[in-house]
Amino acid sequence: MSAALLMPLKCSRHGKLIYKVFTQTQRHRYLSNVYPSAEHLRKFISENTEITGEQSLTPEIRLRLFTPRCRFWRERPELWPFDDPYWAIYWPGGQALSRYVLDNPEVCRDQTVLDLGSGCGASAIAAKLCGAAHVVANDIDTVAAVATQMNCELNGLEPPVCVTTNMIGSEPDAFSLILLGDMFYDEALATHLHSWLDSCVRVHGTKVLIGDPGRAQFESHSIRQLLHQLAQFDLPESVREENYGLTFSSVWCYRPEL
Repeated sequence: MSAALLMPLKCSRHGKLIYKVFTQTQRHRYLSNVYPSAEHLRKFISENTEITGEQSLTPEIRLRLFTPRCRFWRERPELWPFDDPYWAIYWPGGQALSRYVLDNPEVCRDQTVLDLGSGCGASAIAAKLCGAAHVVANDIDTVAAVATQMNCELNGLEPPVCVTTNMIGSEPDAFSLILLGDMFYDEALATHLHSWLDSCVRVHGTKVLIGDPGRAQFESHSIRQLLHQLAQFDLPESVREENYGLTFSSVWCYRPEL
């Protein structure tokens, strides 16, 4: 699995539990990483997640996520058949980004929006709720794409276009807005993202919004000097409990001219 769209599992209680559950032993995967039909994936997701979201920064968005009541929260790791389910956690950077979009609908209204590393699709959902003209959700995990479609339907929305190829480093498309939640958890990835985002801004004048809860890799990276803080949100108590040492999450605007 490419590192480009991995989420920061080791930085939260959810992450540590899932890291233990899904990485201690070799997993059985479908031959050649070929996934079953969308219908099968929908059934699998429905049976192994719980509809939640009320305790997040965006209680108006309903999402299918892992909770302690779900089978694979505690199941033996070798029984999980797919890539690691980063899509099944609502990361605090994504929560702040989605909250900011919902509070400032003019940011997305009539825009062409890319939710990069979309995971559960919450930011894509927020963009659609705020009247975006066109939304693309990009996550390299096929299961994440299906989960995003299901989460959109939960919220009474037509699903966005879901792209599962790695768009980072590709020729920039003409998006007017790129949303990134909790993507700066690795220095090498942050550097790669920095270069690609710079190209998107230079070629198309793309606006870039970043959600991050103050992870060390984000705060120490050179890109941090090119960001203007737009908002800061106190994390709900339940989210604090699940993310060791994280009490707030911020939204930043990328300004390479700084």
